Amino acid sequence: MTRIIQSLAEISASYDALFCDLWGCLHNGKQPYQAAVSALQAFRAQGGKVCLMTNAPRPNQYVVAQLDRMGVPRDAWDLVVSSGDAAQDAMFEGAVGRKLWHIGTEKDFGFFTDIPQAHADSPAITRVELSEAEGIVASGPFDESIETPEDYRDRFQDALDRGLPMLCANPDLVVDMGETRIYCAGALAEFYESMGGKALYYGKPHAPIYDRARRLMDLGSEARCLAVGDGIDTDILGAMQQGIDAIFVTGGLAADAFGSDVENPQADQLDDWLAARERTPAYVIGRLR
Repeated sequence: MTRIIQSLAEISASYDALFCDLWGCLHNGKQPYQAAVSALQAFRAQGGKVCLMTNAPRPNQYVVAQLDRMGVPRDAWDLVVSSGDAAQDAMFEGAVGRKLWHIGTEKDFGFFTDIPQAHADSPAITRVELSEAEGIVASGPFDESIETPEDYRDRFQDALDRGLPMLCANPDLVVDMGETRIYCAGALAEFYESMGGKALYYGKPHAPIYDRARRLMDLGSEARCLAVGDGIDTDILGAMQQGIDAIFVTGGLAADAFGSDVENPQADQLDDWLAARERTPAYVIGRLR
C-alpha cells in the first residue's frame, strides 16, 4: 500500500542510506530545490548516508562539478554514482568493441577521455565514424534541443545492417531542463531496439549502478536503504527490483498527472496511475522536502 508523505523526516529514522535521484528531485537542470537540499542535509545530520544516484552519462566528477556550479552544498551528500561510471567500466572492458561511434555532445567526451585508474592498462578506445565502428555508445542526441529518435532511423538502419551493439550510457528516456523536455540516450536505445538492435544498459533500473553504490558506501547486507526518484520506470522500478523501499516524487516528470497542486498529489488519480503501470512505491511525495 503506497503512503503519501509530506516530508522525508516522517520516515527517515527507519533507514540507514538514501539513493537519491537528481533531475526532478534535487534540481531542475538549472537550479537546486532548496527544500530537497535541506531534507538531505537533515538525513545526514541524523547519521544517514546519501548517495546521489543519477543516470547522467558522464563520470561522477563531471556531475559533482555541475552540482557545485548550481550551488548544491556538499554537506547534502556523501558520494555521487552515475550511469556514466557503470557504463564506462563496461566500455573499457570491451562490451561493444574498441572502435566506437559516439552519439552525444561535447560535454560527454569525458566518458572517453577520463580513463579510470582501474582501466589505465586497458586497450585503447577510439571514437570513429559510423562507417568504421564496431559498436555504438549513446550518451544523448547530437542536438538535444531539437532532435528526436526518429531523426536517427537511417543511421540506425545502417548500424543494424552491420550488427552493431549499442551501449546506452543513460537509460532515461526524457528529462526536463527547466521548462523544456529533452530526449535522453534511453530514448535512442529504445528506438534502436524497436528496429531490431541490441542495447546494453548500466544505469537505473539495472543492477550495476546499485551494486557500485553499495560497494562504495560500504553498505552491508543488513543496511536499510531507501530510493528517491521521479522516474517510474527507472528510479521506482529499479528500487522494486532491488527489493528496497522507494519514495516516488510526483512533482517531477509526471507532475501533470496528479492534480493542479504539484506539492499535494491527488490520491485517487495517483492510485489509478500507479496501478496502470504496476508500480508500488512504499511512499509518495509531491516534492522532496
